[in-house]
Amino acid sequence: MPPTTTVTIRPATSLRLRRRVVVPLAVLALSVACGQGQDSQITGAAASAVPRQPGSSPVAQSAGSGAVPASSAPTPVPSPPAAPAPAASVLRFQLVPSQSSATFRVREQLAGQELPNDAVGTTNAVSGQIILRPDGSLVAEESKIIVDMRQLQTDNSRRDGFIKSNTLATDQFPTAEFVPAQATGMPSPLPASGEYTFKLTGPMTIRGVQKAVTWDVTARREGANLSATATTSLKFGDFNLVQPRVPLVLSITDDIRLEVNLVAAQVTA
Repeated sequence: MPPTTTVTIRPATSLRLRRRVVVPLAVLALSVACGQGQDSQITGAAASAVPRQPGSSPVAQSAGSGAVPASSAPTPVPSPPAAPAPAASVLRFQLVPSQSSATFRVREQLAGQELPNDAVGTTNAVSGQIILRPDGSLVAEESKIIVDMRQLQTDNSRRDGFIKSNTLATDQFPTAEFVPAQATGMPSPLPASGEYTFKLTGPMTIRGVQKAVTWDVTARREGANLSATATTSLKFGDFNLVQPRVPLVLSITDDIRLEVNLVAAQVTA
């Protein structure tokens, strides 16, 4: 008897059912994937559409779920530094040459005379200016008093010639200059009127030699007008001056007394 062969026949409905289940599942997976991509694009577009606040970062602007929102308050702008206060105006006094003078006095003993006398030389060739601040301090870099030594005159022309050619060497050093740098005892603030005394110190240059000199000053101010008398003394050797030696002069003391009378008017710069 021949062997028996068994054949199993699956219903067609089972195959169709499996196909129906597999296809919808694939479509569902594809839809989910596409949906996530669209959501990402929408989220990015929405973030870029949000206006950016000044001073805020893009990360804070596009913060999503769980991110800390950026502050909406504007970044404070620092205030500019305050402008420096304007410098106080200065008082500028210009010397009046026709009313100012410089004088020297030297004690000498002349031949044929019993008593010594003073050899006095003077000139009105005085120029320059004095610059003061309202508190009475000096602006040294702009202040200067200049005396033309070539214009000095005494009561004897022969003495004048010797002093100018030998003692002062005015051909080479025609002027003497003083720079008022410090006033000690000057009232502060400087009064608009009245008389006051003080000491005035600064470098003086004679015959090319510079040395600090202190003057005793009595000054008077009447508004725009200023007058002053200043005195000091020095030795011939202080400025390498040649002490006169002539037959008619028996002796000369080593002491030169200087006096300067100044008249100045206030001017605008």
